Amino acid sequence: MKKEYRIKENKDFQKVFKKGHSTANRQFIVYVLKKEGQVHFRIGLSVSKKIGNAVVRNQVKRYIRQSMFEMKEWLEPENDYVIIARKPAADMNFFDVKKSLVHVLKLAKVLKKDYSLENK
Repeated sequence: MKKEYRIKENKDFQKVFKKGHSTANRQFIVYVLKKEGQVHFRIGLSVSKKIGNAVVRNQVKRYIRQSMFEMKEWLEPENDYVIIARKPAADMNFFDVKKSLVHVLKLAKVLKKDYSLENK
């Protein structure tokens, strides 16, 4: 995923935490903040050391980024997303991560209704 699709600065994370709304399932917490006039969505990731060592944390982050990239046509472009991984995400493969993200994004009502896992 390109760098312009990422949230990197602490002030941007804090803005999403304070002004956005959150939705969660067992594996992920997703904060969503609508930003008018933004050309494409941005995502910020938070994977705690409680999840595992650096290899595991980086793998979880790669899975999340790739899942979001594959769903980009079905996501609202004017939103910032901050995704926090919970402990069960460490034991999941790519397809489980994507399925769980689809679930939590549908709960947050930011994934278009016509999306299904067979699309991509």
